Amino acid sequence: MTEKITLSWLNEPLAIPNLEMYRLAQARQAQLTKPPGSLGQLEEIAIKLAALQNTSQPCVERVHIAIFAGDHGVAMEGVSAFPQSVTSEMIRNFARGGGAINVLARALGASLEIINLGTVHDTQSLTGVQHYHLGPGTENFTHVPAMTWDQLNRALNVGFEVIERAQQNNKQLFIGGEMGIGNTTSASALACVLLNERPTLLTGSGTGLDSDGIARKINVISEALSLHSPLVDSPLDALRRIGGFEIAALTGAYIRGAQSGFPILIDGFICTVAALTAEHISPGCKNWFFYSHQSAESGHARILNALDAKPLIALNMRLGEGSGAAIAYNLLNLACKLHNEMATFSEAQVSQKNLSSKP
Repeated sequence: MTEKITLSWLNEPLAIPNLEMYRLAQARQAQLTKPPGSLGQLEEIAIKLAALQNTSQPCVERVHIAIFAGDHGVAMEGVSAFPQSVTSEMIRNFARGGGAINVLARALGASLEIINLGTVHDTQSLTGVQHYHLGPGTENFTHVPAMTWDQLNRALNVGFEVIERAQQNNKQLFIGGEMGIGNTTSASALACVLLNERPTLLTGSGTGLDSDGIARKINVISEALSLHSPLVDSPLDALRRIGGFEIAALTGAYIRGAQSGFPILIDGFICTVAALTAEHISPGCKNWFFYSHQSAESGHARILNALDAKPLIALNMRLGEGSGAAIAYNLLNLACKLHNEMATFSEAQVSQKNLSSKP
């Protein structure tokens, strides 16, 4: 079927981290004026970034953030505590600079773009928003696939374009965020398919459902899995059937980042599911990812574990928008500065640890 043809760039090879730079960064860390390993995960960050950026002086001062937004047909099943109109209302809020991610981007000096992939309510009149019009949200995946192959390909390609622009503008780190009422339902269902897990283990409160709401959400996901799981023939097909426009765009961005050697800081639950999807589509993508935080959303820890991920912080956040990644970003930036600017033992004329245990 011609409809099933996917984008050729998805088959491009992934970039390979520079192991020589990795070893040189390890050696430098051993010479800095501190006990070996005393900066813990900050040392690991700097060493990994040196390998990813192919440099002895890793740096993430130039950051690009993209927020992908889209509506979900499954929202009509009552799986969110908020009405679907909130998606477009929050896009308007982002365009006016009033969202949490706007505040954080300003504080970090990061560039920020807002991308509407397709919502029920029109946002065309808003300035400062990129409009892609893939449809008025996805279809209700309890009855039919969420997306056509064409919609999936176009959403993936939006992620590709975002990474290409960021690199052309000499950015050093990418943060993706999302907005879409119903998208924790989509993300949970997608993770269930990819990990062969039960909905009860990967489904949480999302925007604030009570226990009855969570039970309804689990039932909706179970219904969708009964319909689609026997038919899924690839991770891409799973993404098409039960994903969302914004999840697909994030997945495309993560794959393109790994192909082009662009480090990525992953946000919370939904972004981590997109990272999991990228890894299933193109194994090895996760070598280019850092994981910002473990969110309060039920199931996030299991998905992080499936990626062998080590989140940087845990602040009980569940906002989305890329907010957790924007907050954790400072740890990456400081890790680089410590690596690059601390004196070595020889430079500071400080005695190193005795290597002999003789009296």
